[in-house]
Amino acid sequence: MKKIKNKKNFNRNQQSFFFEDYLSTNQKFRNKKNYFINEDRVYILFFSFFFLILIFSLKIIFVSFQNSNLNIIKNYKYNFNPIRNDIIDRNGVILSRNITAYHAAIKSSFIKDKKKFVVKIKLAFPDTDSKNLIFNLNNKKYFYLKKRLTDDEKDKLWKLGEKGIIFEPFQARVYPHSNLYSHIIGQTDYDNFGISGVENYYDNILRDKKKFDKPLQLSLDTNIQYLIKNELEEAIKIFKAEGAASLLMDSENGEVLSLVSLPDFNINKRVNLKDKAFMNKITKGVFELGSIFKTFTVALALEEEIVDSKTIIKNITKSIKCSIHNISDIKKFPASMTVEDILIQSSNIGTIKIARKIGKEKYKKFLKDLNLFNSPKFELDEIGNPIPFNWNKCKLETVSYGHGITTTPLQAAAAYATLISGGKLVLPTLEKNKNKDLNSRRIVSKETSVKLKKILRKVVTDTNGTASLADIHGYNVSGKTGTSQYYDDKNKNINTFISFFNASNKSYILLVMLDDPQIAENLIYDYKGFKIKGTRNEAGWNAVYSSGKIIEKIGPILAINNKEVPNHHVIKKTY
Repeated sequence: MKKIKNKKNFNRNQQSFFFEDYLSTNQKFRNKKNYFINEDRVYILFFSFFFLILIFSLKIIFVSFQNSNLNIIKNYKYNFNPIRNDIIDRNGVILSRNITAYHAAIKSSFIKDKKKFVVKIKLAFPDTDSKNLIFNLNNKKYFYLKKRLTDDEKDKLWKLGEKGIIFEPFQARVYPHSNLYSHIIGQTDYDNFGISGVENYYDNILRDKKKFDKPLQLSLDTNIQYLIKNELEEAIKIFKAEGAASLLMDSENGEVLSLVSLPDFNINKRVNLKDKAFMNKITKGVFELGSIFKTFTVALALEEEIVDSKTIIKNITKSIKCSIHNISDIKKFPASMTVEDILIQSSNIGTIKIARKIGKEKYKKFLKDLNLFNSPKFELDEIGNPIPFNWNKCKLETVSYGHGITTTPLQAAAAYATLISGGKLVLPTLEKNKNKDLNSRRIVSKETSVKLKKILRKVVTDTNGTASLADIHGYNVSGKTGTSQYYDDKNKNINTFISFFNASNKSYILLVMLDDPQIAENLIYDYKGFKIKGTRNEAGWNAVYSSGKIIEKIGPILAINNKEVPNHHVIKKTY
């Protein structure tokens, strides 16, 4: 009995002093089962702490290799809210958009070896001012190394592995098509305010967040713009021209599908261009466009029923006296010509005789009604002002065939669209569907428009016409050539062709202008079934040739687009 009691007391004491039992070297009273359970707990605790330490160590190593402002950048991207709306073309193609870009700043205290750092930067960016960089490292806690980094520049700096390089995010405006729309889209400043082109004209709308559910949609077609630009670049090479320009416009609603002016520039780069060669020749350029004005003279004479297309004008001499001046033609024409032949063959003297029948006051009013005197209304601020002039003794005569009067190619193309597409005033626009329900005033009757179009078709098809090289099968091309000199430099030519053609169920005005082209001596023309070499430098031999090449390229695309009549929907953006 006594032994049993002692045993109970022992068990009670053993449970109360478990840690003594574990540390004791006395194995006599150790419970083997408890020994193994407690050892497992130790292993579990050990490995738990080991893995926690390992995880934290890996995390520290991972963070140490990351950019110091990584979290800021992540949060910026996640919360990215554009401060400027997108611009798209008529098919929904992005023309302009805000994205995240970066400035490169330096936190001097993070640069351990400053001499080595300067060497690294100099190797990556040879144009770096080393002295200025060293001064900033020694005297400034935080400064900018380079603003508005390109992707390549950012990669170069990232690969240097310097913790002191901080990438500051900001919103930048980018233009995916670079040079393609340089004379239209324009640019923004560093604060995302428009400073030129469409960006400037629509600045308030593009910054209005209430309208961000729908991007600004223009009437332009990127595919057409690309093809026309390529053809103009080829024309510059062939004819050794200083530049070129073109305008493609829907002849009924005035929507501009393409506007190209060469030379152009990359609008993603901020360069101060002072050379006049880089101006927008279509909207800003003011030129004497020559014989294209003869169309206006004939149109008014037909509208006033002073003549008909078959009316014969007599006594067409090689030259004519006007005040103290002699006005002549570049070649001899028949002594008697019909009104349509005067326009088809482009006779200066014949046109003057028609203008004298019209009279100065009616002619002045007609040109004013066609918006040829004042600056055109268009969605760009880069607009030219026609040079004012006095209607002196011979002004009616010279203006009738396109000399002594200036205008922009945009105004001339719009005037042609007005006269050829039914007689109502056509207002050019860069905004899709802007003129959809516009009911503009009538300038000439439908009958006059039809008569004029038939005559201009013969300019292309007639044996004596000046635009045979533009007779592209299937497009019913018509138009008028104009060869003239620079208003302020008589040694340079401006050669122009304004054409009108059909593609499926729609009609278009195409203006092509070459800046001081030269004779293409090695070019073989397919001229009315004959292979001949170029020997002349009038519009009919270069601007017309280039127009034909353009119509061949863009005609099928326009025809397909018009047959399909696509209904493009603008999808609401989400960020």
